[in-house]
Amino acid sequence: MPLACRLFAFGEKPPAVRVESILSTAPAPGEVVLRMLAAPINPADLNVIDGTYGELPPLPATIGNEGAGEILALGPGVENLRVGQKVLPLAFGAWTSELILPARNAIPLPDDIDIHQAAMLTVNPATAWRLLHDFASLQPGDWIAQNAANSGVGRAVIQLARHLGFRTLNVVRRPELLEELRALGGDVVVTEEVDLRREARALCGSTLPKLGLNSVGGSSALNIANALAAGSPHVTIGAMARQPLKIPNGLLIFQNLAFRGFWLRRWKENAPAAEIQSTYATLADLLHRGILHTPVQQILPLSEAPAALAAAMQDKRTGKILLDLQA
Repeated sequence: MPLACRLFAFGEKPPAVRVESILSTAPAPGEVVLRMLAAPINPADLNVIDGTYGELPPLPATIGNEGAGEILALGPGVENLRVGQKVLPLAFGAWTSELILPARNAIPLPDDIDIHQAAMLTVNPATAWRLLHDFASLQPGDWIAQNAANSGVGRAVIQLARHLGFRTLNVVRRPELLEELRALGGDVVVTEEVDLRREARALCGSTLPKLGLNSVGGSSALNIANALAAGSPHVTIGAMARQPLKIPNGLLIFQNLAFRGFWLRRWKENAPAAEIQSTYATLADLLHRGILHTPVQQILPLSEAPAALAAAMQDKRTGKILLDLQA
């Protein structure tokens, strides 16, 4: 019988989650059933559990923002997919051994793809790809400035920017991350103590970044804004510091910066189907070719989801915590 990780209350310490048996269901016309194989634990998942995410499911709910699986059964009328094919499900509720969803939301993957890496493709790499394409007309050699550069999105930005010919000015909290992110492909990596208003031009070879990415908020977000060339977009995708942006009037009046936000879920709701398919097909190809890679610290079976959550909540991890959904 399939299993699923179910959430019963928001904000409980420890989290009110249980792994329970669920019923198998047959696919309706236009649907597929997936045998889910792996799923990561992301900050957004922890925010859902805390009850602080932008949209929350009605409870009780099977949780999990992303994962990867293979097709177990096809509903009537589904002709572009096949049983056994590996896919990305664009659906909430990925922490389950069996998932049913519309066939249009199952994105095909190469048969020989690393399924653990593929399970981490839907959220962070896709966010990084859209950030690099939707807010500024970047050309090879242009600079991007970002904080939280060691995050999942930050690492994907570094790898994708390098592939696309862009250069990155990366800010982190911990000095021990500097060499690691340089080895990953970060052109410049500094700690939060560096005043980018004074140092950005020197760090970037006399030019200034044309895109700023903020995952932190507070003074860190302002530091990124102070690094940008006039007229550049400053895009917020997270608030790790749980502090608001405080924007000096001069950055609006004299620098004409454009302060924006991005949420991947809204993009998936509003983007044309062809753009969504193209984005994920491109990212799957880059992953398959070894251009994208996400470090993994530990893989635990779905039955140990509470222990996996505890591990994911720890600071200074060396990689993602993954759930093996078929162990």
